[in-house]
Amino acid sequence: MAQIELRVPDLGDDKDVPVIELLVQPGDVVKKDQGLVTLESDKATMEVPASAAGKIVALKVKVGDTVSAGDVIAIAEAAAAADATTPVGAPSGANPLPSPPPSPPPAANKDFAPEGAPTSGRKADVECGLLVLGAGPGGYTAAFRAADLGLDVLLVERYEALGGVCLNVGCIPSKALLHAAAVIEEAKHAHDFGVDFGQPKIDLDKLRAHKDKVVAQMNKGLAGMARQRKVRTLTGTGSFVSSNEIEVRTQEGVKLVRFEKCIIAAGSQPVKLPGFPWDDARVMDSTDALMLAEVPKKLLVVGGGIIGLEMACVYSALGSQVTVVEFMDQLMPGADKDLVKPLADLLKKRGVAVHLKCKVAKVEAKKDALHASFEGDAVPSETKYDRVLVSVGRAPNGGKLGADKAGVAVTDRGFIPVDRQMRTNVPHIFAIGDLIGQPMLAHKATHEGKLAAEVAAGHKKEWVARVIPSVAYTDPEIAWVGVTETEAKAKGLAVGLAKFPWAASGRAVGIGRTEGFTKLIFDEHTERVIGAGIVGPHAGDLIAEVALAIEMGCEAADIGHTIHPHPTLSESVAMAAEIQDGSITDLYLPRKK
Repeated sequence: MAQIELRVPDLGDDKDVPVIELLVQPGDVVKKDQGLVTLESDKATMEVPASAAGKIVALKVKVGDTVSAGDVIAIAEAAAAADATTPVGAPSGANPLPSPPPSPPPAANKDFAPEGAPTSGRKADVECGLLVLGAGPGGYTAAFRAADLGLDVLLVERYEALGGVCLNVGCIPSKALLHAAAVIEEAKHAHDFGVDFGQPKIDLDKLRAHKDKVVAQMNKGLAGMARQRKVRTLTGTGSFVSSNEIEVRTQEGVKLVRFEKCIIAAGSQPVKLPGFPWDDARVMDSTDALMLAEVPKKLLVVGGGIIGLEMACVYSALGSQVTVVEFMDQLMPGADKDLVKPLADLLKKRGVAVHLKCKVAKVEAKKDALHASFEGDAVPSETKYDRVLVSVGRAPNGGKLGADKAGVAVTDRGFIPVDRQMRTNVPHIFAIGDLIGQPMLAHKATHEGKLAAEVAAGHKKEWVARVIPSVAYTDPEIAWVGVTETEAKAKGLAVGLAKFPWAASGRAVGIGRTEGFTKLIFDEHTERVIGAGIVGPHAGDLIAEVALAIEMGCEAADIGHTIHPHPTLSESVAMAAEIQDGSITDLYLPRKK
């Protein structure tokens, strides 16, 4: 049987990385992708996988040696000749993106990682193979996937019902309210095509009940799936005692949980700005806003990001006079300005006052109202508001878990650095979701949760997602993915832009929503799509096609030659691609000279 060399794969920019652990010995039979040695760079600890299956004949390194890409780790008798010359990490083709794909931040350097506390020595109230701390989308996904792979899982969650912030006081209830708002707005304009519903009557109790019913239905589904998978749950808040122990504060008292591995999925919380009377119930964060205690006559929204604008749409539709102030020079910073403009125009028509390059200096709680003072280029003339919603971002919960007692490094901002397998600097502790870095999105956390569970179960995987779509569920919706036009210009990338206006879409004309458009961004050298932006109804649904196209390395012709159903809004994606390759017939574009 032929002997092969098992080498170090591509380590990126890392060189002379020390070997800290030998995972095999001469005589061991290894499978392909099985770990051979553990390396420790200034970014992370990582295992070097075997590029082929076989029997280890000799080791060429020892603990303390340093290695770089291409160095021989071991000599093996190949079990399959076909695998002999294919090192793990070898490129499989050109990256269709002009810039590296997004990835989690690197795991923390042990030089500044905390020492960690010794094991308590106390008898554990609960023991488990895998502890998942937090039952949001990332957490319950991790727990369920780990259980499916045979791990003994305990899921710790502060809410009585599973789902975390997203399901209980975030993504899901907000979308239920946004649907109601969209119906109200559609009804207002139905008279344009001969249907008049009259003035809507808002039953706030029924609306809250509808929102709560949606949440309860999803809660029930998650609880059922947890039972089916035999995932144990414990309600309370957790704090680490050591690297293998955590205390959970429950209604029955403090319980000590001992675990073999852990996935931290503790999420984030709304940022509370100074200068606001937070002890006054009229000052709200996003969670408070979803409680829908009342429909205020005058509402001030501080922050023109996604959450602030979604709530502005809800309360405006319900009858509030809404004022939005944003410190930056555009709404929804991060999105291209042209994507935001149709929303800004419709907000203006609906009576929502928007003030850019403006900040709230102070809010005073008085009996008659909340009194706000402003600073900036164009400040609101109104200073008295019935309620104020503060929506200026979220802060990670990494610093609130006692992670230092587990030896887990946490940044000053509360983020927990991880490697491409979601491992923290402590190898058996993983972290996912909001607390590992931007973007703070549920669908990103879900992807990370599944990955962490699979790695915890022994699978050899790493972060591979090229792009992560973002969606604002405003009216109209705004969605984008990959490279933005703003980013492309800032980086000087050679890109092609193709924008199809929905005014040329029969479907958009038929539903009276011609303000939208679909924009695709292409690498000029390869014609591959690398980014997109869509504004209009159902933009969040439409953007998934482009995300898949980027992941698949599609060219303009691949999209344009895929037959889309007619008449649909999805056609706009294909037609934007046709603009790029010059085959569009639904628009007249002068021939390029």
